[in-house]
Amino acid sequence: MTATTARPPVPIPVLDVGGTHVTAALVDPSTSVTLPTTVVRRPLSSDAAADDILDAIALAASALPTGHTLSWGVAMPGPFDYATGVGRFTDVGKFESLRGVDVGAGLLERLDGRAARLRFLNDADAFAIGEYRAGAAAGHRRVVGLTLGTGVGSSFLAGGRPVHTGPSVPPSGHVHRLTVHGGPLEDTVSRRGIRARYAALRATSQDGLSLLDVHDIAARAMTGDAAAAEAFRYAFDALGRALAPWIDRFEAAAVVIGGSMAQSWHLIHPALTTGLASAARSDVPVLPAQQPAEAPLIGAAHWAQDRPDAP
Repeated sequence: MTATTARPPVPIPVLDVGGTHVTAALVDPSTSVTLPTTVVRRPLSSDAAADDILDAIALAASALPTGHTLSWGVAMPGPFDYATGVGRFTDVGKFESLRGVDVGAGLLERLDGRAARLRFLNDADAFAIGEYRAGAAAGHRRVVGLTLGTGVGSSFLAGGRPVHTGPSVPPSGHVHRLTVHGGPLEDTVSRRGIRARYAALRATSQDGLSLLDVHDIAARAMTGDAAAAEAFRYAFDALGRALAPWIDRFEAAAVVIGGSMAQSWHLIHPALTTGLASAARSDVPVLPAQQPAEAPLIGAAHWAQDRPDAP
């Protein structure tokens, strides 16, 4: 008998669409590994015209090598109708030109035979699924994933599937819809919230302080700027307090943190865990993402592969 050689799995093409860039890649579904030589990252202007945005996304996608499946996973920020592929962006400061636009149809047309189906999912869900499959959330049946950047993205994951409804999660599974200190959460826990808190604590906008961004404030905190340290402590203690009741209701076994702000882990972790412990189980581990850049790509690939209606 002649031995047969198992054919390698066909890689899954994915897109991770952000406010300033789009990343395309191929993912090996058998190992949950992004094939490093295939990663394409291109700039993207979220305030451009709809056709320009779709052209930029398609340009990154078209740069991928051939030989992949025709079912793509696409991680997109909200508000977005993930089932139909239509943008619902309103008053969020990005992708406003995609409001009411059939993004799925526009990309399929531009990809011209490279794609038969696009499976959209929320970018925070993609991150959480990726960490569940190949990162810090692995082995935890119920996980809360948070992406900390301009605002707060969130995913409540049960058995590797996002939970968007029911009494155990916030509305639509979105933490940013919660309130804290009498106002919307993102007034406190966001890029603008931290900058505003720091400016208020310094009680001045002189010497260019009003122009400092979050990474500058984090750097000042490291060098002993008490106001900078307090701005971070206040924001992430508030996040912990707002999130705490939902940690208990969801019976989360872990909280996994990603996003650009997670680079300031030494400032975020103590404040967040203190806030969580004020109103939830103090033993819930808060973990940094193990795949901060690749998790959304891995998650999008598994979404394309695992959806019950996927080919």
